[in-house]
Amino acid sequence: MEEIVYEKGFTACGLPDEIKKKIDGVSYHENRDVGLDELAYLKMQYVDFNGQTQTGEMIVHQSLAREVLEIFSELYRAGYQIEKMRLVDEYDADDERSMADNNSSAFNYRVVADTDMISMHGYGRAIDINPLINPYIVGEKIMPANGAEYADRSKKFAHKIDHDDLCYKLFKERGWTWGGDWKTQKDYQHFYKT
Repeated sequence: MEEIVYEKGFTACGLPDEIKKKIDGVSYHENRDVGLDELAYLKMQYVDFNGQTQTGEMIVHQSLAREVLEIFSELYRAGYQIEKMRLVDEYDADDERSMADNNSSAFNYRVVADTDMISMHGYGRAIDINPLINPYIVGEKIMPANGAEYADRSKKFAHKIDHDDLCYKLFKERGWTWGGDWKTQKDYQHFYKT
């Protein structure tokens, strides 16, 4: 793909060789669903929980690259806080470890927890934001486990994603679906576009 420079600090390109090496056998495995040439490597600025500007990285499907740059550029300009934005490979592609560290991430070729269905993350079509504070809840199970204190969504706390949240609004207006709107389970960190 041709490099996209959305604005200073917000770029997307095909996966550089060092990133291909880094993710091979970790978050990426040979498969029939998505090829390395279909993925884009994004570098984006964000405001961390201390109010400092950081540069994060993310891998998404190429067809979503420009849209994701737009969303995160708007979040950055609004001062929206994201604790971390690292590739899931920094956690050996272990989703629970990445979530427990409140890492916002996207691509990870894996199945949906407790199923054999490929996750939308496996196609680079899903993004999890501040996942510790916005956990995935199925019945009595809360993921990450250390996110239990944030399971009660009637409480007020910082960085909570709900219908009034800027992150929710920016994804929603571009046609993304939010896991917090699911009926039988809730995935408050999770935005995806099929």
